[in-house]
Amino acid sequence: MATTHLTESFTNPPHYSFPHQRLSTTLNNPNKTPIVLVACGSFSPVTYLHLRMFEMAKDYVRQNTDFEIVGGYLSPVSDMYKKPGLLSARHRVNMCTLAAEDSDTWLMVDSWEAFQTYQRTAIVLDHFDYEINTVLGGVRTQDGEQRKVRVMLLAGSDLIGTMSEPGVWSYSDLDHILGRYGCLIVERAGTGMDQATDSLARWRSNIYLISQLIQNDVSSTKVRLFLRRGLSVRYLLPNSVVDYIEQHGLYQDETTPTSAAHSSPDKGKDKEKGTDRDITTSGGSKREIQ
Repeated sequence: MATTHLTESFTNPPHYSFPHQRLSTTLNNPNKTPIVLVACGSFSPVTYLHLRMFEMAKDYVRQNTDFEIVGGYLSPVSDMYKKPGLLSARHRVNMCTLAAEDSDTWLMVDSWEAFQTYQRTAIVLDHFDYEINTVLGGVRTQDGEQRKVRVMLLAGSDLIGTMSEPGVWSYSDLDHILGRYGCLIVERAGTGMDQATDSLARWRSNIYLISQLIQNDVSSTKVRLFLRRGLSVRYLLPNSVVDYIEQHGLYQDETTPTSAAHSSPDKGKDKEKGTDRDITTSGGSKREIQ
């Protein structure tokens, strides 16, 4: 992997500190490559499918690769990214934090992207690489040998679809994301992966496709629709997130104002067709995970 970032100066939001309380500092198997999974998206709101993606990735990594996961992060998009149904970053970060705390011991929420101006996915991944490897010094083996952690994007298969569309993502960002970092792509209901990956063949060795063995088409878009209609969303989201939504009266309509708007090809999830496509984007198209 290259050693340079797209930018060497990272501006942090006020009072920001990089969360690493659940980041493993010791590599269990010295023959494995340590990786951190980063899911970028709107998370408006975060659903069980978002959390389930990390578990599917964990199973895939353990059974099919020479990687060892040392941490996982949700990175909510900034308010500067224009998207229907995008709640304020404060609420989205709070809901993601509640979900992560209830879920597992290795999942965390990073607010760096959420509380500042719009950042391309390629830059967000550079931020994680800088914080984990430059600031924290990576991880160590049980014998004390220092190892660099590989940052990888975790996304739904709809992301691959946007990456394969001409003009949506810039080539430089695609090369930076897929060439330098790589990604794990989780199959999503109704989205084919094979045809989309054909146009990304030059980076195929860095794209890992994960089949969804139990189909789950829960999406943030559908959840918002349920909430606007007064329907229950229990068991679609963590209970703590449902309670938060009810306590704050969120998603009563789809006209929730956000800060400034940013329209960029770096968000590969602008086209919603009744299903939530927020599962991650990047470079000329902002990822999404919704």
